[in-house]
Amino acid sequence: MITTDIVIIGAGPVGLFAIFEAGLLKMRCHLVDYLPQVGGQLSEIYPKKPIYDIPGYPSVLAQELVDNLMLQAKPFNPSFTLGERIESLQKNGERDFVLTTNMGTVINAKIVVIAGGLGCFEPRKPDIENLQKYENGKGVNYMILDPEKYRNQKMVIAGGGDSALDWAIFLSDVCSELTLVHRSESFRGAPDSVNKVMQLAQKGNINLLLNSAIVSISGKDALEIVEVENLKTQQKTNISTQHLIPLFGLSPKLGPIENWGLNLDKNAIEVNTDDYSTNIGGVYAIGDINSYTNKLKLILCGFHEAALMSHSAYKYINPGVKYTMKYTTVQGVNTF
Repeated sequence: MITTDIVIIGAGPVGLFAIFEAGLLKMRCHLVDYLPQVGGQLSEIYPKKPIYDIPGYPSVLAQELVDNLMLQAKPFNPSFTLGERIESLQKNGERDFVLTTNMGTVINAKIVVIAGGLGCFEPRKPDIENLQKYENGKGVNYMILDPEKYRNQKMVIAGGGDSALDWAIFLSDVCSELTLVHRSESFRGAPDSVNKVMQLAQKGNINLLLNSAIVSISGKDALEIVEVENLKTQQKTNISTQHLIPLFGLSPKLGPIENWGLNLDKNAIEVNTDDYSTNIGGVYAIGDINSYTNKLKLILCGFHEAALMSHSAYKYINPGVKYTMKYTTVQGVNTF
């Protein structure tokens, strides 16, 4: 069991900044995210996109902001559970929560902070018959947690965005045979990544199938064959493979949070704007996942919410203890 002061559900920019604010108050944080890396949408969807409304940064790349937030949080030694989703939340007593992930990880915390952005991102799945049959360790995966798992294995990646390109480049040296399937002749990813993929294809390191789509998959006990159709010629090809990774982006869903007894406004969590607490004592919601009058879904607003939440959480954990806020210019950043 993992024990912490605060468990933060969501490792996007607002969740990462909450580590810093909580750390200033000597509260330790553990973050859980369904994605395999920190950063949320910034890292998964647009890592190289510039952001212009972060105070002090006329322009900052999304991934650069994530990297800086991690550096800012580092003195407070946060811990992480990545690639897992919180499935259940139970309150034991007045100030004790037990959370369990889909992989069976159990976390005990005094405070729960939901910073899940637009919700739990779930993969957009291709419309292929029997796809579900080959999920759960039988060949079809929607994210790559451990690249070494695929060493000397055959893989098919489907997609044309940054994730598909980046993984194709990286895994070209890991897999024994790698095929990248894309519906178009042009890619949505970074030009530099596109050039690298084209060069790898010319060298024979990647089997690149453009204007193509996967139409069926098959195998006895696990995935064995991926059938690809050329959309121009209608010619079909069978590819022998052990793994299929469709990378068509992610769609946000509230997920198991819907069943936790929180007051909801459509797909968002209602909060008290005094401290961004929910209707359940000890549970807070910050960032894009919360809802209140005049809500603005901006990163900088989420940072503000993280600061107020942290001070309220300190009082909740330490009832009756007087705390006087001191500016970091006075007290610095003291580690645990």
